[in-house]
Amino acid sequence: MKYTTVVFDLDGTLLDTLEDLMEAVNYALKQYGCPARTLEEIRTFVGNGVRTLMQRAVPGGESNPDFEHIISAFREYYTSHCEVRTHAYDGVPELMQKLRESGCRMSIVSNKLDKAVKELNASYFGSYIQTAIGEREGVRRKPAPDMVEAALAELNSSRKETVYIGDSEVDIQTAANAGLDCISVSWGFRDTDFLRRNGASVIADTPQEVFRLITE
Repeated sequence: MKYTTVVFDLDGTLLDTLEDLMEAVNYALKQYGCPARTLEEIRTFVGNGVRTLMQRAVPGGESNPDFEHIISAFREYYTSHCEVRTHAYDGVPELMQKLRESGCRMSIVSNKLDKAVKELNASYFGSYIQTAIGEREGVRRKPAPDMVEAALAELNSSRKETVYIGDSEVDIQTAANAGLDCISVSWGFRDTDFLRRNGASVIADTPQEVFRLITE
């Protein structure tokens, strides 16, 4: 095994969550008379946590007098509607199974709300993933290395034996800040050209290729 521990991003890497995120954003915007956002807009807004997502989605961002109410409406709606259209990418459950059979320890770290991260992990990957960490107080969001460091401590793993897998520029920066090798995936919320422009050195096009890169 090239690596014995794998730290995954969640949105755009393991799960396609974009439509549920769009529905929650637009629900919150509608409550306060703001125009809806398209799926492609949401795709470019995600990656840096809920507050940044809403800063980008709400007209005027934080200067909008209703901003705090809108973000609260988003949090409340999304927490109870985070699994309506969300689904695992093709080949991801099989990847998890093969990694488990190979003895890999696995974790999820995400800028998504911690409650939603844990719920989605339990629904889709509970039998594979040992620890799942989302946005919560006292832990800085990615690209800060805090979530990765917390995951490695829980897994009792070292940086040298760990690889980070994600789909965005935030993930590339997170891996670098945590001192980890990084595999970027091209099936998520950013395309190959974007990933290369933002520093990706290893890009996988399929979960099968991810497995090969981890194990060979």
